[in-house]
Amino acid sequence: MMRFACITTFLITLLVPRLGAQGEIRFPPPEFESGYQFPATTSPVAQPVWREYVDAGVLVAAMLLASYLILKRRSRRAILALMIGALLYFGFSRDGCICPIGAIQNVTLTIFDSGYAIPISAAIFFVVPLVFTLFCGRVFCGAVCPLGAIQDVVLIRPVAVPRWLERGLRLMAYAYLGAAVLFAATGSAFLICRYDPFVGFFRMGANWNILVIGASLLVIGLFVGRPYCRFLCPYGVILRNLSRLSKRRVTITPSECIQCRLCENACPFGAIREPTGDWPEGEYKVARRRLALFLVLLPVLVAGGVWGGHALRGQLARMHPRVRTAERVYLEEMGQVEGTTDVSDAFRATGQITEVLYADATQIRNRFGIGGALLGAFVGLVAGGKLIALSVRRRRTEYEADPASCLACGRCYNSCPKQHEWLRKGTEAAVGHA
Repeated sequence: MMRFACITTFLITLLVPRLGAQGEIRFPPPEFESGYQFPATTSPVAQPVWREYVDAGVLVAAMLLASYLILKRRSRRAILALMIGALLYFGFSRDGCICPIGAIQNVTLTIFDSGYAIPISAAIFFVVPLVFTLFCGRVFCGAVCPLGAIQDVVLIRPVAVPRWLERGLRLMAYAYLGAAVLFAATGSAFLICRYDPFVGFFRMGANWNILVIGASLLVIGLFVGRPYCRFLCPYGVILRNLSRLSKRRVTITPSECIQCRLCENACPFGAIREPTGDWPEGEYKVARRRLALFLVLLPVLVAGGVWGGHALRGQLARMHPRVRTAERVYLEEMGQVEGTTDVSDAFRATGQITEVLYADATQIRNRFGIGGALLGAFVGLVAGGKLIALSVRRRRTEYEADPASCLACGRCYNSCPKQHEWLRKGTEAAVGHA
């Protein structure tokens, strides 16, 4: 009400001299002498800077502890305790924000918008897990990420997902990452934050649709290990590929593998890779022909992605508020809809010319034409790469945790007889020293 009164007074101040020159004021100025007391304006309390540094410090400390528990202590119980602590602090205490997953958008907007400065906390939360992943594997996913923790604690009866199906579903995470980068780069939306499936539980309230999505993922997570982490998480895509380069990583056994295969049943994420021998002659020839076919198919998939992404530029551009405003105003001017909306009324209140609005919308659509083509090329390249990977065989002499797929949860430790032997020897040595 106060803002409306101030705007009205300002407009009348501008209009009265012009109307007076024409001889008559058709609408006299409103009377503000009624004794009405305007309510005091309030502003939301800003988060203190020290709290951001505390969060960053807690993150670093949790990452160091996770690296020790996962790689040195090798204790599933301790990992689970740290996981629950991270869930309580970063999830419920800090409302699931800020997190490295959403920080992808802050980093993207910083690159493409010179007027945007990334918050220091967002930069720290984005970089720290990447550094630890490069040296220690996916320890962030294993014990620190609140989104992973909330799924891990509900897993009660895991079922195996066929490897071919898992590879196909994982393509959604790459597409989600590409779309999030595209919308952040164009200033359209922070897609990851808008559709965070678990923030509603962390904040004890959210859009009904988001709550349904989160609840559905948790129900699926009762039987499928961490479905969001494996098939949707855009930050997980980055960590997955970076972990391939990690200097240290999870090993199922602390010593030699006896190939008991108990770890296969213990891993709910399908991350255990069995030993491989030499390919049979006939299978090797089939794989070689298949590899040649997929190499030829790769540019076709990329080209198809470019075409599809460019064709969807109109639908993608509707995520931008300027484009949605232009479409609504156009429909109203053409008489194709009845009435107006708050958005169209707000636009007309600014006094801007509709031609400028339409020109801006056209320019944004053109940018989405380029961005959509790049997004489609990225998805096509990933799909082609996954097909090529089917024809590439890596030699293994024992059961190993795949560095990309392993989420460092520590479940395989308890299943390994050599792990129990190692723990028993450690206990006996400690008792002997005492």
